[in-house]
Amino acid sequence: MKLQLALDLVDIPGAKEVVAEVADYIDIVEIGTPIVINEGLHAVKAIKDAFPQLTVLADLKIMDAGGYEVMKASEAGADIITVLGVSDDSTIKGAVEEAKKSGKEVLVDLINVNDIKGRAAEVDALGVDYICVHSGYDHQAEGKNSFEDLQAIKSVVKQAKTAIAGGIKLDTLPEVIEAKPDLVIVGGGITGQDDKKAVAAEMKRLVSQS
Repeated sequence: MKLQLALDLVDIPGAKEVVAEVADYIDIVEIGTPIVINEGLHAVKAIKDAFPQLTVLADLKIMDAGGYEVMKASEAGADIITVLGVSDDSTIKGAVEEAKKSGKEVLVDLINVNDIKGRAAEVDALGVDYICVHSGYDHQAEGKNSFEDLQAIKSVVKQAKTAIAGGIKLDTLPEVIEAKPDLVIVGGGITGQDDKKAVAAEMKRLVSQS
């Protein structure tokens, strides 16, 4: 089980500062959609250059032109690129084909997918590397979480690894771990804490035991 740090509400210097603090305790660093919108793919390159030992995920939430956008993210140094599960199968296939050419990986985000279980099975058959259940900011505000969704997709996903994101904190992490995802994605549960290093270290300890 791996731990991914999601960076959303920072600029490039701010991102570097946070990652430097917790780099020893995370496996993947995610350049979140807000950073990509504000800073462009320069943010991906800046973090990859500064922390070459870490896997870097570009959360592009691709909805169209899958092959082209994966190519651009790969050129910027992204190791994993995200595509939305609500996109067309041809978009996901294009993303997967391009990723395979350059030895990169594709994570499909099931945010706002209605039939989570059905779509997870379809996406799995397209050869993606990760399938992620995700309670977005707006969902979290309504008190939703993805634990049940994770259980649902784990019953149908045969090839891809599974991931969970959205509102995970130290006190809810044991419940997440129990559901046995391959990847746990944490944002504010680390970045919003006073002692980021201590929280990340404890999360990594718990995740590593699984």
